[in-house]
Amino acid sequence: MSGSANHPVRRRTFVLGAAAAAGSAALAGPLAVPAAAAAFGYTDDGSHYVVDTGAGLVFKVSKSTGDLTSLVYRGTEYQGYGGMNSHIESGLGSSTVTIARSGSTILVSVTHGTLRHYYAARSGENNVYLWTNKADTSVSATRYIVRVKAGLFLNDEPDSYTYTTSTIEASDVFAKSNGQTRSKHYSKLRVMDYDYIGWTAGGVGLWIVRSNHEKASGGPFYRSLLRHQSADGGGLYEILYYGQNQTEAQRFGLQGPYVIAFTDGGAPSPSLFPGTLTTPWADPLGIAGYVGASGRGRVAGVGITGRNSAHAYTVGLANSTAQYWGSARASDGYFSITGVLPGTYTLTVHKSELAVYTTQVTVTAGTTTTLNSFAIPSSNDPSNASAIWRINDWTGTPGGFKNADLMTYAHPSDVRASAWTGNVVIGSGSETSAFPCYIWKDVNSGLLVYFKLTAAQAAAAHTLRIGVTTAYANGRPQVVVNDAWTSAVPSPPTQPSTRSLTNGSYRGNNHTFTYSVPASAWRTDTGQYNVLKINVVSGSGTSSYLSAGTSIDAIDLLA
Repeated sequence: MSGSANHPVRRRTFVLGAAAAAGSAALAGPLAVPAAAAAFGYTDDGSHYVVDTGAGLVFKVSKSTGDLTSLVYRGTEYQGYGGMNSHIESGLGSSTVTIARSGSTILVSVTHGTLRHYYAARSGENNVYLWTNKADTSVSATRYIVRVKAGLFLNDEPDSYTYTTSTIEASDVFAKSNGQTRSKHYSKLRVMDYDYIGWTAGGVGLWIVRSNHEKASGGPFYRSLLRHQSADGGGLYEILYYGQNQTEAQRFGLQGPYVIAFTDGGAPSPSLFPGTLTTPWADPLGIAGYVGASGRGRVAGVGITGRNSAHAYTVGLANSTAQYWGSARASDGYFSITGVLPGTYTLTVHKSELAVYTTQVTVTAGTTTTLNSFAIPSSNDPSNASAIWRINDWTGTPGGFKNADLMTYAHPSDVRASAWTGNVVIGSGSETSAFPCYIWKDVNSGLLVYFKLTAAQAAAAHTLRIGVTTAYANGRPQVVVNDAWTSAVPSPPTQPSTRSLTNGSYRGNNHTFTYSVPASAWRTDTGQYNVLKINVVSGSGTSSYLSAGTSIDAIDLLA
């Protein structure tokens, strides 16, 4: 099966572990293995199907539950911590499990109600290929987790946890004695930023190579937990649907393949990456919902004009059943998205993470839908509006604001965070770096912005805009100008209802609040500063960093 997109720009990978340096490109890459192996095959030990890939990897699948109960590589057992197996969600329970061999492929099929799950092995490969077909909500299936034994890949990275017993939020955010925070949510990465995740130590790399996520939800910028590590063991995740800070409805159908891959310490083979992986060998296996390359199409764009060269652009395709994305080439905006299921999609062009153009495209199997060069209308990018002053560029992200980068891998209370309070002076040269990326009702509401106006500017009404990327507990900005004019309390836009600002994600639904400030609100003395106060209002939320809050994209006063 083809991957989701052809990416002209290489994605970052996620290589962290007990010996982080050992995950660098200097290490040897994927193991060289023969095309076929004499030991390849399977046996039945009564309670498990035991599959030997003939390349040093032997794994067991429970005949009663479909759990992966053993993952032995080069004689070492890697599977299992806390007495738990690797499996869909927390285990499916009683299931119908079958096995079949077709030439150099072995397929284990698991049926649990309406859910179908598959494990495939190829002769001479150190990989386990997985597919999951969730047909509806009757079966809980939002992830596959590979549970890894304790002590093999210990690390103390942002996504590690339980190295400390100091829980600072819920049961999944922890504080170390030095004030740094840890949580399985702190992956740093958006979906489009990684091809694989895992660890490397002792000359062995263990990875999950993600699927193309065509049946996942949230788009290319979505963030979710990817792995965790503790003294009890580790977990590697393929997220099928993650409800936390989710912006889209759940999609159903076959997701995969995603791959459990062993190497000699280096990265997995690029041939396994989404956008690269093809599986013609799986075409005849009878996997429910499987659509091979011949049943898919491609969307290609000649170019996109009207772009801001300072920013990367991403093109996304989405409908209720599938999602895909690809990068627009920096030189001319050319893009190509391959392996697309037939159907009509909304095509969205994003400047960084801000949608600036949409249209409809129809994809047909076996053909390329070619789009002539098109322009992003100037009015679609809020940065093109003439402004008296502007703090940050409009990108759909809080990037550039104070603490913005840290918040993708740390809690707001982390000792490394700069003070969330403090005022901002227009013309100081440090407006953006002084402005906090998040504002909470209980932490730093009442933020002040100082600015001067000319006599002509003070004689006119102006529009103030505040862009946000998400909100927690319906937090939204109400503004006060010079204690002379107070805006109405704006209606809350649609945003995810779960945690976001404290678990590494600012990604919600981008929204712009506009305020029509009358001329009577301004100070007429041009030597005086005008003072804008930004309050966060909401009747929801609790306290501190779980009080109502919002993530800021940009703020400007239009001319």
